[in-house]
Amino acid sequence: MLHTVTAKEGASVPLKLSDVCLATAEQLWCTSRDQAVKLRMAETGPGSEAPMTIHQMFLKTVKIYGDLPAVASKKEGQWVTLTWREYYQQCRAAAKSFLKLGLERYHGVGILGFNSPEWFISDIGCILAGGFAAGIYTTNSPEACQYVADNCEANVLVVENHKQLLKILQIKEQLPHLKAIVQYKDELQQKLPNLYTWAEFMKLGEEVSDERLDAVVDSQRANQCCTLIYTSGTTGNPKGVMLSHDNITWTSNAVGAMTSMQHGVECVVSYLPLSHVAAQINDMWISMRFAGATYFADPDALKGSLGTTLKEVRPTSFLGVPRVWEKMQEKMKAIGAKSSGMKKRVANWAKSIGFENLVPWGFMLANNLVFKKVRWALGLDRCKSCLTGAAPITKETLEYFMSLSLPLYELYGMSESTGPHTISWENDFKIMSCGKVVVGCQTKLDKPDEDGNGEICFWGRHVFMGYLNEPEKTEEALDQEGWLHSGDLGKHDKDNFLFITGRIKELIITAGGENIPPVPIEDAVKAEIAIISNAMLLGDKMKFLSMMLTLKCIVDDNGDPTDELTAEAVAFCHQRGITATKASEIIACKEPAIYKAIQEGIEHVNAKATSNAQRVQKWVILDRDFSISGGELGESVIYAKQHSCRYHCIICLPSC
Repeated sequence: MLHTVTAKEGASVPLKLSDVCLATAEQLWCTSRDQAVKLRMAETGPGSEAPMTIHQMFLKTVKIYGDLPAVASKKEGQWVTLTWREYYQQCRAAAKSFLKLGLERYHGVGILGFNSPEWFISDIGCILAGGFAAGIYTTNSPEACQYVADNCEANVLVVENHKQLLKILQIKEQLPHLKAIVQYKDELQQKLPNLYTWAEFMKLGEEVSDERLDAVVDSQRANQCCTLIYTSGTTGNPKGVMLSHDNITWTSNAVGAMTSMQHGVECVVSYLPLSHVAAQINDMWISMRFAGATYFADPDALKGSLGTTLKEVRPTSFLGVPRVWEKMQEKMKAIGAKSSGMKKRVANWAKSIGFENLVPWGFMLANNLVFKKVRWALGLDRCKSCLTGAAPITKETLEYFMSLSLPLYELYGMSESTGPHTISWENDFKIMSCGKVVVGCQTKLDKPDEDGNGEICFWGRHVFMGYLNEPEKTEEALDQEGWLHSGDLGKHDKDNFLFITGRIKELIITAGGENIPPVPIEDAVKAEIAIISNAMLLGDKMKFLSMMLTLKCIVDDNGDPTDELTAEAVAFCHQRGITATKASEIIACKEPAIYKAIQEGIEHVNAKATSNAQRVQKWVILDRDFSISGGELGESVIYAKQHSCRYHCIICLPSC
């Protein structure tokens, strides 16, 4: 019989398989909201641990670390903290309020807003009450919000502010399951039926008994769904990735154990969208499993305030998507360009020490003169793991931070694998590799070619249950044996590090019938030519390859590219005697020195091509860099790597 875990004193967490009761399941996958799945359990070792629910994991942390800080956010300029015990009680209160509002079992609670304690409490409260938590991107249109809310049959929608509320009010008549809306920040600008402030919502369930909530909690099983992650693909509607309790609790433990996390001492900064699996696993679930503290950044984090938050919090680990690291790199290079000659010489010497990992005395001197100061200035002086994932990162950026003795550890995975499948960490990483498989999981390279490149397939307890109400798409992702097919191409080196080499659906098939993976060629061009921001290879069904290029330009507060060249791009021009500071100045007259430098860079890349078919014959510079607002990039390119192409480009992309 299951040892149920409730708020009652003396409750226990199952520690052995004989204590665990799972819901009846016949298959490794399902697509119905009320079904369960068989777990991919190993007989011994990692992967054989007893399954547990979210509540069991939560309560175990509360019982041992209840007085330690759990979540913290700024109120009127001051950090306000909830302990694990207070956090747990607020999640229970939210769960009772959801029950009072009529949240039905296996129905959704959609959450639309920036990261905050209320976001976490809504998510966990929904799960405790037997619902499906479903994050919605804050940039979604009303129509996109309607699709997600309807697909998960949301009974309640939790929104951040009036701006997000207006989206829901436009489409609420198209949501037959919707019973209430909760706004967790700011005062209501209008009072409407079934619309509640956060304070009102948290009081709604006061009359709901502990026994009623405990009955719902105790009925939950580790092999049932508790959360939906909606993938934002490049075509069609997003799919609801069903994650079980075990997907989340097992993965959180496996990742933390593999990277030697310490209970009760870790802290992270939450700023990436919680509707994406990477932020959820990193900020909410791993922190819960290891009793870490999560500090919430301000909503304008990616517009400039993140640096201030990092310096105040000084996290022990930090997850940044490539664009975050690139922006740091650009700012640091701009500052370096203004330094005095002596400072530049010292910095360049130190960076050579950091990158080459030379003699200990040299490193110690460089560390004291430069590296410690850089880490402190970034707020990363306590950071044991600087992580990058969710999209490809350039070798240039990796080498830049390596030269500052700040190695970036790459992760690789997808929503369908509950986040990470491979991990790099201290003393076990290689530059440009995505690391090694999470202990307890397996990788298979399907149909490898003569160079060892095959489709990356996943196995383990992190593999999702299926896509909600999408049996055909679920069968496309999972083969008959239960392996998850990523669609990515990769290979292992002799030390079993995984390298991503392309994407199956991205392959360009020329008129001559040659299959060409565009990613290595595009990356090589960007690495060779410092002024290039994005490179897009064209050539599907064509006689030769062409390439669209964009120049590195400053991005404004809304994430849109301006016409102003970055400091690095300006320096590239100055080195060639050109005084241009705007992309338009270079493009308008096809500045000969710059165009010649780009052509020479292309020729260097072509010289390394394995065949004539893989040489770039023509190229063009576009007037504007790629962006989400411009329509060239999909939302998911910033945060995910799980789609039919990296760029959702409307210009002219036969390769898509």
